[in-house]
Formats: sequence, structure tokens, C-alpha cells
Amino acid sequence: MMPSTQDWTDTWINCPLGVVEGMFAASQNNPDSGWEAKVVEFFKEQLKQKDAHTWVPSMNDVPLHYLKPNSLVKFRCLIQDMFDPEFYMGVYETVDLSTKTKILRCGKYKDVTECGVDFNPRNTVTAERQTFYCVPIPGENSWVKESYAGSSQARVVPSTSYVPSRQKRSYEEDDDMDTQPQKQREPHAGPQSPTEHHGNGDCKRQETEAPSSQTASASHLDLNFPLPGEKGPSCLVKVYEDWDSFKLNDTLEVYGILSVSPALSALADEKDASSSIVDPTEYMETVEEQRVHSPPASLVPRLHMLYARPLPHNNPLLPCATLQDNSTFLSSTLCEMASVRAELLTYFTHVLLGDALAAEYLILHLISNVYTRRDVLPLGKFTLNLSGCPTASSYPERLYQILQQLVPSSYYLGMSLQNMNQMRLVPKKDYVANRLVSGALQLARNTSLFLDETQLEQGQLDTTGVRNVTALGNVISWQKVDYDFNYHQMEFPCNINVLIASEGRSLLPVRINRDEPYNCKAKPPHPNPPAWAGRGKVSASVS
Repeated sequence: MMPSTQDWTDTWINCPLGVVEGMFAASQNNPDSGWEAKVVEFFKEQLKQKDAHTWVPSMNDVPLHYLKPNSLVKFRCLIQDMFDPEFYMGVYETVDLSTKTKILRCGKYKDVTECGVDFNPRNTVTAERQTFYCVPIPGENSWVKESYAGSSQARVVPSTSYVPSRQKRSYEEDDDMDTQPQKQREPHAGPQSPTEHHGNGDCKRQETEAPSSQTASASHLDLNFPLPGEKGPSCLVKVYEDWDSFKLNDTLEVYGILSVSPALSALADEKDASSSIVDPTEYMETVEEQRVHSPPASLVPRLHMLYARPLPHNNPLLPCATLQDNSTFLSSTLCEMASVRAELLTYFTHVLLGDALAAEYLILHLISNVYTRRDVLPLGKFTLNLSGCPTASSYPERLYQILQQLVPSSYYLGMSLQNMNQMRLVPKKDYVANRLVSGALQLARNTSLFLDETQLEQGQLDTTGVRNVTALGNVISWQKVDYDFNYHQMEFPCNINVLIASEGRSLLPVRINRDEPYNCKAKPPHPNPPAWAGRGKVSASVS
């Protein structure tokens, strides 16, 4: 008799540690069984079954207090930082104090061991694991999140075994948490459409409102999101195998065991207290490093990786594998591509005030991709500068809102003097806290970066402003970002589609220029046409 769907999910989604411990126990009679590889293979095979991945709750869609501790969850994320490896007790013995019985236990995929550990080194096996600090994909647009959340078939209810500390609430305001478990509010960076709430009367929060004084305790911890104004869960991902195959800024969908043990917060508090009374030279970690590397689990949960799937893109409407491996999808869409392109060209021509050639350029820009590098030259980049943009009625902002509906990830950067002189675009190494402080140019591949030069104003760039403009020029010309390690710079390749909106010729290095004034008869796509409608002038430059 086949098990029911509920029994099937209970086995490996709700209780993955039971699967791990069962395979570990079975291996005691056969030390060469390779049980660790079998655990990973088991979960991979389960996820290969039809729609199995949709039954796994996502940390991107479901608030933390709805997720069951020690259950299988997934997280769509970017590797923002890589910490030093750590040691843990892979195998250890516990002793029953009443019967004196010793039981061999597995410490893998756990943060906290059971009580009664026998520290006899003869049976204790120390192992090593790597820790990645991961954040949601920066600039992911609302339609992407809603599409992923809408395809989820996970059923979650508020956890009864985990009560998050209201004093250490991290990434959602109270109004944000009044949402359907499968959806969270879209973080808005730059000009965006008004925020929408997705309510669900069946699943409202039962928690009381937190006093405003409790907000300060969460604000002291910087979650280190690359883009300002971002919200969502950050996570410490524990990696057990092949961590050398991952690189900084990789985008992944991680499947792992969620750990939000309150003991982790207690250990962090004990470290803070003890470090204030002992000799600092006796501690290998500074107080700042302890806070960054051991944050409260209610703010930064731990995710013990079982399997990670590299994401070549985060578009939920496309298959994750390459198009060559999806012949069915490719054959079904080829017949529609010509009509879709013609429709898109007509729409872009309308949006760009009648400039059909600029519309062609915009289509090429949106599909451009750095497919290889020859020496230092990135092949496939297509930076576009739309000059002659009207500044009345916020035309650049409206153009960006249109592009938001077409690309999975994007970021609007108004190049005002204040932004250039104050923003941190380039990530910088903090040696005191031993972490990489993120910058706005730490973006996932194929992110659309919209630079609004119409906000330029008279004034002087300071040292930070000059560095920021130089960094933007390096992204445009060489598709690289030079991370600041204080005593030296380290070059990291990137793949960012840069679109520049300007009144005149851009000050950034866009090399090929087409400048043809014309009288436009088209009206902009707006119900109340502004004063500049019907007399626009736009030209396009590419690099």
C-alpha cells in the first residue's frame, strides 16, 4: 500500500533528522556503508520526484515563526560572505545517568548536542564544516516573489515549539507579518509602485504588538543586505561537503534543515558576558566578531545544507536548466517569439516617445549577457545610455517601473550628489568583525542596474563620490567590481546589465553613440499625459 501524501511529507520534510539518524544507526553495523553520501542522495532523489520541491516551505515566502524547527526548508539566496570553517562533534556518545547506558549519536546537521555527552575522545569524532552568510537575491522584484509563492504547495502553520523573541525580531515590521504565509511584502528600493498587502483571514498572527522600545534591540544587528531598504531573512548556511565548489555572489536554492534553537542565543549572550570580564588576548574572537558570526537564531536562523541547486537565473517563468536541456519548452515558445518581439518593440517605441531604434537597443540590452571573457574583455555586455530623457513628471522613474515588470531583479540608483558621496557601492572588508560589509554593487548575475543621471546637480564629489563613479565605470567597461580589503583591492567579476537615463551625454564610459534628434508624435503610456508628451527627444548610446 502506497503511503499517503501527508505521510510521505511527514517522513522527510517534517522530520529530516529522523531520516539522518536512522541511516546513521544502520551504519553502525557497517562502518564502510557510506551513510553520509546516502543521506544526501536520498534527499536529492526525493526532490527529483514530480512537484516535490513545491512541497518544501520556502524561507523567502514563509515568516520564520510559521516554520517548524528541524524541518526541511529551502532558501533562494545569494552568498554574501564566507566565514572561516568551524569544527563540530560529528559523532559523540551520551550517557543515561540513571541506567549508565551509552548511546552513540550523530552530530551532523545540528547546532546543539543532546544532554549527557561523554567527552571520551575514543568515541568522539570531530568534523569540519563551512559557514556561508546568505541573503535573499538583492533587488528581486515583486512579481518574481509572488510567482514563486503562488507555485508553492507547502502547508505551514504557526510553530508551537518555537516562540520567537519579540525583542529580537529582525526583518519584518508588524504590518509586514500580517500576510499570507506564502507571501511577504516586497522591499522597495528606488521608485516603486505603492506597496500592497496580501492578507489571509485564515492565517493571521496571534502575537501581540511589540512595544516600540523593543525595536532598538533588533536594530543593533546589521543584517548586511547589499541594497538599502531590503527586507527578508538572512541565514547562516552550514555546508558539509564540496564547499570549494561555491563562490562569493553565487545564487543558490538551498535545501536544508532549519535550526532556530534558543540555545544558540543563550550561548551568544554568555560569550558577550564572559568576553567583558576576561582578558581580550585570551579570546580568539573579538566582541564584534562574536556578534556577527553568532547572531541570535531568531534574527539569523541556521540552515544545515543537504543539497544546493545553482540558479542560472531567478525567473520563475523559465526552466532552471539551460534551454538546450528543455527542448519541449524551447519548441513551444519558438513559434511565439516573433510575435512577442514585435509586440514588445511596439510597446518600447511608445514608451521611448516614438524612437524605434532606441526600442531595438533596449530589447538587445535586456537580453544581453556576459557569456565569456577574453583576457580582461567581457564578451556579451551591452550597456545602454538613453540620453535626452525628459525630467518632467519623473520620466526616468516611470521607465524604471516599467522595466521592473519585465526583469526578475533590478535596482534604481539616482545619481544625486548626496547618493554618490554617501552611498557604499563597493563591498569592504571589516577586519574587526571579520566580515565583508556589503555594497550596492554586490549583485546577482543579470541584475538590471538603472542609473538615473537626470538627478545630477552642481557640486563637488568627495573621495567617496569619486570612488563610486570609478566603480560604476569599471562595471560598465569591464564588468568587474574591485572589493576594498583596506590594504589591497580584490577584483570580482560581475554580470550586471547597466541602463543609464540622462538628459545629455552620460558622464560614464558609454562608447558608441547615436544622436538623432526628432519630433515625437507618440504619447507616453500614462493615463494623464504630462506636459512633455508629444515633443520628446531621445537618443541611445551603447557600450
